[in-house]
Amino acid sequence: MRRLPIRVRLTLAFALAMGVVLAATGVFLYLELRTSLDESIDESLEARVSEVAPRLALGGLIVGPGMGSGLVDPDERFLQVLDLRGHVVDATPTVENGPLLEQETLARAAGRRTTWLELDEVPGISGLTRILAMPVETPGGTRVLLVGASLEDRDETLRGFLVILFLVGPAALALTSLLGYWLATAALKPVEAMRIEAAAISGSEPGRHLPLPRSQDEIHRLGQTLNEMLDRLDAALERERGFVADASHELRTPLALLKAELELALRRPRSAPELEDAIRSAAAETDRLAGLAEDLLLLARSDQGELALRTERIDIAELLGRVTDRFRLHAEAPARTIEIEVPNGLELDADARRLEQAVGNLVENALKHARGSVWLTAVEQDGHIELHVRDEGGGFPPAFLSRAFDRFSRADDARSGDGTGLGLTIAAAIAKAHGGSAHARNSESGGAEVWLSLPRAGR
Repeated sequence: MRRLPIRVRLTLAFALAMGVVLAATGVFLYLELRTSLDESIDESLEARVSEVAPRLALGGLIVGPGMGSGLVDPDERFLQVLDLRGHVVDATPTVENGPLLEQETLARAAGRRTTWLELDEVPGISGLTRILAMPVETPGGTRVLLVGASLEDRDETLRGFLVILFLVGPAALALTSLLGYWLATAALKPVEAMRIEAAAISGSEPGRHLPLPRSQDEIHRLGQTLNEMLDRLDAALERERGFVADASHELRTPLALLKAELELALRRPRSAPELEDAIRSAAAETDRLAGLAEDLLLLARSDQGELALRTERIDIAELLGRVTDRFRLHAEAPARTIEIEVPNGLELDADARRLEQAVGNLVENALKHARGSVWLTAVEQDGHIELHVRDEGGGFPPAFLSRAFDRFSRADDARSGDGTGLGLTIAAAIAKAHGGSAHARNSESGGAEVWLSLPRAGR
C-alpha cells in the first residue's frame, strides 16, 4: 500500500469513504422506503376496518353483491369474519374456504382491541400478507374481523429500489473516485513542480528556490518553509566554504615556513647550532599546526554536538586562579597584571578542563591584542554564572562586535597581532556545549569586555 503513489492512495481512501457513505445512505433510504410503504399499508387496513366494522356490528353482511365489493381486491386484498370457534362467518372468495387464524391466535386476537399479523401463505393471495384483526360485537355474538392485504407490491417496490441502488451506486462511486483522483492530481501538481525544481537545485547554484503555488494553503506554507531551509543551507554552505578557505589560508603559512626552514637546512652543510635553530623553528611551526588542528577538531565536534564534557562541581576562584597562574609570566614580561575578583563560595557544574581552555583563550586574546591590566571577574545573575575578562585596550571596532565569535575573525585594524582568529570562536563553542552563551562589548571606561554566561546547574 505504501508503495502506491500518494494520489492513488488518496483516491482509494476517498473511494472507500464514499463507498461507506453511499452504502449507509442506501441502507437508510431502503429502510425509510420500507417504513413508509408499511405505514401506507397499515393506514389503508385501518381505514377498511373503520368502514366495515360498524356494518358488521349491526349484523349485516360485508361481502356479497352490492355489499361493499369495492372494499376488496381479489388479487391483493381480502376480508374474513370468524366466530370464536374458528368458523368462517363471512369472507371474500379467495379466503372463504377456511379460517386464516389458528384457534390459539384467534383467542388472543379476540381479547385485544387490535392485533397485527403477518402470514407467509394465504390461499389465493400472492406473497406475504399483512393482517389487521379486531374483535366486533354483533347480534350473533363476538366476531373477529380480519382485514388483510398482500405485501407483494411493497416487496416489488423494494426490489426495484435495490436494483436502482446497485446500478446507480457503483456508477456514482466510480464517478466520484475519478473526481477524487483528478482533485488529488490537481492538489499535488504544485508538489510535483517543487520536486522537479528541488531535483535541479545543487550547491553550485546557490539562491535557487522552490516555486510556490498562488493559493495560501498548506502546500504554500510548506514551500515557504523549504525555501527558508534552502536559505539557511545556502548560508551554512557559504560559511563552510569560507571556513575551508580560511583554514587553508591559516595552514598555508606555517606549512610554507616549515618547508622553507627545512629547505634552508638542507641547502648547504650547516653547523650544529644552525641545525638546532632550524629544527627549533620547524618545531615551533609544527606546534602551531598541531594547535590549529586541535582547534579545528574541537569546532567540528561542537558543530556535530559531539563535544564531550566531564561535568563536575568546580570552584570558580580556583578555576580563575589556575588560568592566572598559566598566563602570569606572560603578563609580567611587559609589566602587565592579571587581577581576579570572585565572590567567596561561588561554584559551577561544568567541565573544568574545557572551561579553563575557554577562559584561557579570552585572557590570551586580551594579553595579545590589548594593553594594560586584565581583570577576571565572576558574578551570579538569574541562575547563570558570568565569567568576565576585561582589558584596557582600544576595544573592538563597532563593526567587529557582530562577528567577534565568527571563525577566523580578526579585528586587525585595531587589535593587531598574529593568531588564527579561533580563540573567541572556541570559547563560544565551549559555552554553548555547557548550555550557555558568549558575549562581547566595549566597556564605557575603555577596553574590551568578553564574558561567558553559563547555567549554574550545568546541562
